[in-house]
Amino acid sequence: MSAVPSTTAPVRDARTTVGAALAAAISALALAGIEAPRREARLLLAAVLGVDSGAIIGNPDRALSAIEHGQFSALVTRRAAHEPIARLLGYREFWSLNFALSPATLVPRPDSETVIEAVLATVGERSAPLRLLDFGTGSGCLLLALLSELPMASGIGVDLAPDAALTARRNASGLGLGARADFVAGDWATAIVGKFDVIVSNPPYIPSGTIALLAPEVAHHDPRRALDGGPDGLDCYRVLAPETARLLRKGGFAAFELGAGQAQPVLALMRDVGLTIIAIRRDLAGIERCLVARRD
Repeated sequence: MSAVPSTTAPVRDARTTVGAALAAAISALALAGIEAPRREARLLLAAVLGVDSGAIIGNPDRALSAIEHGQFSALVTRRAAHEPIARLLGYREFWSLNFALSPATLVPRPDSETVIEAVLATVGERSAPLRLLDFGTGSGCLLLALLSELPMASGIGVDLAPDAALTARRNASGLGLGARADFVAGDWATAIVGKFDVIVSNPPYIPSGTIALLAPEVAHHDPRRALDGGPDGLDCYRVLAPETARLLRKGGFAAFELGAGQAQPVLALMRDVGLTIIAIRRDLAGIERCLVARRD
């Protein structure tokens, strides 16, 4: 008995398309409670493919290789577990500049741009040769954003973590600001001498007991020592207040980021060391986010 000829077409290697992969990723991220699943899925796939996210939208039928699909799926799984997208991408935009991250640095947040706005509103002549100091510099985002707006200024960023200082130094170089910025590893101001026109800081200000209640992107992935402000969240301000008074030149000012509800106790700490409070600025949510104090 002869075999019956097969009429079934040969099976081809059917690869997943951009559109299908995105649809699956958006569904997974939405199910995990990610607020902007469509946008984040596009960003992750664009990073895997090395293209702009706009190119993803315009080419839904492009086939993904097995490697590309595997890399994308792995990133989506990590994001669904609430690992911050900035850490998956390796950078975060702040003040329209891109900042590389490391495990030792906080992810820069839009709230911190209130500090930049406060300094620029207070500084007066932007072309002056100002000397800046950034306590707890992390990725360097505060200092470098300010240097991008103050063309004759220079500054020093200090961080307890050597890896954070190295990351900030690399960011300065990548942004073309390396000649005007220096970064050192140190315990606040112990290694700092001289006088400064402007001091900025986004210090750890989360009360120790509430860190576990933060969003998992923060509580599980930001470095704890960049978050933990002690039992009441004010430990670092107690250290920084007298150091700020010592390091500011006469007429110089400092701008400190604040946690919600911390304006009045931090104001008292600054007044106790002889600084004059000249402004408290609110962020876009209406929270008192930045205190500005001057040495008269």
